[in-house]
Amino acid sequence: MATSNAVFRALADQTRRDILRMLRSGPRTSGEIADRFQSSWPTISRHLAVLREAGLVSTRRKASEIHYELNTSVFEDLVQHLMEWVKPPTAKRTGSRRAAREQEA
Repeated sequence: MATSNAVFRALADQTRRDILRMLRSGPRTSGEIADRFQSSWPTISRHLAVLREAGLVSTRRKASEIHYELNTSVFEDLVQHLMEWVKPPTAKRTGSRRAAREQEA
């Protein structure tokens, strides 16, 4: 995954995770998102920019409003990336774990 650092950075913050959770139910305007938090508008705007830069959300402008929506393809890529950590690609079957480790080295 080419942008995994940006995705992990974006997901590291609780407010950004809360924004993503909010967007599960559908697109929201930046104003609707900002209204749900105690933080200032510039702070929420920066959180939205980080999410957008990571590709976790997409934006669509309608007149003077910006609508934010989850980009589920990035989440699919992230899950695939994480699964590679849990279950590495299988080495050619040689009958022993030791042989598989030696092939990786």
